[in-house]
Amino acid sequence: MSACVPTRATDPTRPAQLNQPHNPPPTPPRRFRVAGADLSASIAVFLIALPLSLGIALATGAPLQAGLVAAAAGGLVAGRLGGSPLQVSGPAAGLTLVTAELIHRYGWRATCAITVLAGLAQLGLGCLRVARTALAVSPAIVHGMLAGIGVTIAVAQLHIVLGGIPQSSVLDNLVALPDQVARMHAAAMSMSVLTLVLLLAWPRLPGRAGRLLRKVPAALVAVAGATLTASLAGLTLPRVELPSWSSHALAGLPEGPVLGVAAAVLTVTLVCSVQSLLGAVAVDKLVSGRPELQGRVGRSRLDRELLGQGAANVVSGALGGLPVAGVAVRSSANVRAGAVSRNSTILHGVFVVIAALLMVPILELIPLASLAALVMAVGIQMVSLHHIRTVTRHREMLVYVVTTLGVVFIGVLEGVALGVSVAVGVALHRLSRTRITHEEKEGVHHVHVRGQLTFLAVPRLSRTLHLVPRGTDVVVQLDGSFMDHAAYESLQDWQSVHVAQGGTVDLGGRKGTRIAEPVHSEHCRCRPWTPWRNHQCDTAAEPGPWLSDASDASDASNEPSHAPSHAPSDRQEEAIEARPSGHQLVRGISAFQRNTAPLVREELARLAREGQRPSQLFLTCADSRLVTSMITSSGPGDLFVVRNVGNLVPLPGKESGDDSVAAAIEYAVDVLKVRSITVCGHSGCGAMQALLASEPGGALTPLKRWLRHGQPSLDRMADDDRPWAEIAGRAPADAVEQLCLTNVVQQLEHLRAHESVARALREGVLELQGMYFHVGEAQAYLLAETDGSELFDHVGLFDPADAAEELRHPV
Repeated sequence: MSACVPTRATDPTRPAQLNQPHNPPPTPPRRFRVAGADLSASIAVFLIALPLSLGIALATGAPLQAGLVAAAAGGLVAGRLGGSPLQVSGPAAGLTLVTAELIHRYGWRATCAITVLAGLAQLGLGCLRVARTALAVSPAIVHGMLAGIGVTIAVAQLHIVLGGIPQSSVLDNLVALPDQVARMHAAAMSMSVLTLVLLLAWPRLPGRAGRLLRKVPAALVAVAGATLTASLAGLTLPRVELPSWSSHALAGLPEGPVLGVAAAVLTVTLVCSVQSLLGAVAVDKLVSGRPELQGRVGRSRLDRELLGQGAANVVSGALGGLPVAGVAVRSSANVRAGAVSRNSTILHGVFVVIAALLMVPILELIPLASLAALVMAVGIQMVSLHHIRTVTRHREMLVYVVTTLGVVFIGVLEGVALGVSVAVGVALHRLSRTRITHEEKEGVHHVHVRGQLTFLAVPRLSRTLHLVPRGTDVVVQLDGSFMDHAAYESLQDWQSVHVAQGGTVDLGGRKGTRIAEPVHSEHCRCRPWTPWRNHQCDTAAEPGPWLSDASDASDASNEPSHAPSHAPSDRQEEAIEARPSGHQLVRGISAFQRNTAPLVREELARLAREGQRPSQLFLTCADSRLVTSMITSSGPGDLFVVRNVGNLVPLPGKESGDDSVAAAIEYAVDVLKVRSITVCGHSGCGAMQALLASEPGGALTPLKRWLRHGQPSLDRMADDDRPWAEIAGRAPADAVEQLCLTNVVQQLEHLRAHESVARALREGVLELQGMYFHVGEAQAYLLAETDGSELFDHVGLFDPADAAEELRHPV
């Protein structure tokens, strides 16, 4: 018998608690605590941000205090509100050229107002949830933009390094460079050289002492070394000047053509947003390489990151600061210094504020030539050899070069627009450039199509196919990854005619893989997974035994087809319902033996010899609509799958525990050494519906006894002290979906209670993941726990491999 306990009032939309809770009581509200790792990481980031912020302000021609204001706003505002917990924001080198042009055209106060407007635009874009759209920009354009900005920065700062004053454009700087070299300032040049030497040599110090010294940022050592040397030697050269904060200029209304101001706002918004979003994706890649952060730091929420960057730009511009964006070198340092939460970013902003208020006398000792050398080195590193090799490998060098030259000689917005135009042109050229060849070998005609097969290539395809004699054997190989409707119809029409005239056609893709079958009336035209339900073939009305017809039709049922499935007639539906379901199993086995077995036999033979070595345990519901191999794009041997009603993980050590699930977990972790465990729930789960509708008392059927393991999930959802899980930023559609989401979170907690799992988590060799599959949307969501709440967010389609490289180069 179970004891009844009094229940408290809850939200009417939440179900009442039915039995005593299986989970521990709610924890008291969290206090603000700073981990030691966050404190040390914030100091490291602050020591990098301080000289870089001053140097970037110097490079733009803005008041030097503006760099400190932007660094503080990026740390405090973007750090607190942004969607990437470990990304550090502030004045970025990628914005230097844009800001310098705005200051030259509109003045400083108007530039601050443009920064505020750009921040408001980012807030609007964040509310519209278009953050992932920015990731659609070709990496070649982004890399070209950064390279162009880097070249411009380096050429301009070279004049300050030599003791002069930079000109307004790259051409003017290049023209004036010989004269500047002739009038070189010896003291400024010596401090610049010293800064560069320290900047390059410090990260390469050898030995154990070198490993300890390298923990101090090279940028701080370089600037501090030059400052100390200039002060001790008594050199006379321009230094940092920080006027009183009482005379600090704030934002003012911009004056000028409306279209010009709008273009300026668009430029700042574009550069800030793209750089920040790509940086957030790259930070995720760095975090994924640290197993101890799994479960503590969630994936970046890009729309929230855009909102945080917009708020930071509004605050920075209003207070007279530079535009703010995610900064790769600081973010990389933050992750590598061991930061575990957004507190490190916020603390770095606090340290910047303290330095701006209390360290003015020290900052005013820094030579401008040293800051210029530091920023020049950053500009040179923005022209990344890795990026050049990447775009060359992907045959996008033309886009990269055009964007770079456009940014250098025309402007950032114009250069990016030019790069986009060239990228579109290159894509259209590739789409239309299709090579079609025909040759005969040993009586077999080979037609080889290289490239994408679109309507533009249909005339050439038709001419080549009609060169093939009637009644011959033909092999058509398609090496492209895309075929539009016009090309498909042309190819299929010719294939039907050629086969009717006594010939044969073997249609294949890359490496000779068969991609289609001749379409005849006696072949099935259904998709590969439809034989189990509502499977209709065109031969249903033909006489003869049904099983043999179905077996013949199954030859094509497991091959991809571009043709739509035909709706059955009422007579066909009646016939399908009347046929024994066991025949469907026989037909499916027949299709496997004919079509699939030859393709997988070699791989399965290897697995039979070597044994199973899955990479993860996938625990999901027994629902027939969840095809684990399909939604995870996995194959034989990849997943160790455990399925049960409701994807439940019973707590260990209970009388009502389930040894079957516990045994599978122990075997997967201790014997198979899986690296991750995924608990996958789904929409419309019948087990969760039954759990919601359950009432105390009554006979304990096997289903009711099993569903008792889901009671903690029901209690968790009814707990007012716990925030409800969200899905992609929206509330769940109903109580069933809410329970489905909550159940995934609760089962992850149950997993941690198993000794084998807890031990592997402590050793850092295992990670736990929550997943929710919406059946009707065919959309998978991954669990990200941030700020004490659970968010199920979209699994992105963007490959961040290139973006991750941004963090390897200071930007």
